[in-house]
Amino acid sequence: ADARAVITIVGVPADVREVYFGDNGLLAAAAPGTTLIDMTTSEPQLAVEITETARQRGLHAIDAPVSGGDIGAKNGTLSIMIGGEKDMVTAAQPLFDVLGETIVHQGPAGSGQHAKMCNQITIASTMVGIMESLIYATRSGLDPRTVLQSIGAGAAASWGLNNLWPLVIDKNYDPGFYICHFLKDIRIALDEAARLKLDLPGLRLAEERYQACVDLGLDQAGTQALYQVYD
Repeated sequence: ADARAVITIVGVPADVREVYFGDNGLLAAAAPGTTLIDMTTSEPQLAVEITETARQRGLHAIDAPVSGGDIGAKNGTLSIMIGGEKDMVTAAQPLFDVLGETIVHQGPAGSGQHAKMCNQITIASTMVGIMESLIYATRSGLDPRTVLQSIGAGAAASWGLNNLWPLVIDKNYDPGFYICHFLKDIRIALDEAARLKLDLPGLRLAEERYQACVDLGLDQAGTQALYQVYD
């Protein structure tokens, strides 16, 4: 009730809905003029609903999901994808500057969430490729560390390749980002794709592979544990 700004980052869209629309939620408790910033990766339409309800109550809402994982959060170097009214985003810029390094206003309410779906779609298929490449390297008798020296500096280079491949080599499946949350994101993206009448077969394959991780009891492992499905 006394805050000028409130930032939320929780688990799944149902959590977001409860935090904002619940009987003791932010939309009921916040004083007029408060800025509400949701950094959860959530549903674009829910972000629009929050913004419209906030406006009716004299509040300001911004959707600002992030990428960069635990490392980016600890170092304040997150990529922040923002949806909302431009003047409100500008007013909140000092908060974003503390948390992130790449801060981009994508458009009106929900646009931040759509941009985050683009991020997750890219990562999903990339992770399949990374783990298929790693299992191929291992089974063909190559030293995967030596392989990484070559492909990690060429056209195949990516953050996932250079950061997660070494973790798998060391059998380190600790989460920088949980599989259960990634699968949630993939399914939000698939639902949005269906609404947009898009067929994304690469994303559907990633969903299948990560569901296989869950079936192996790896839902609380890091996304690099996808390797265990192939192994």
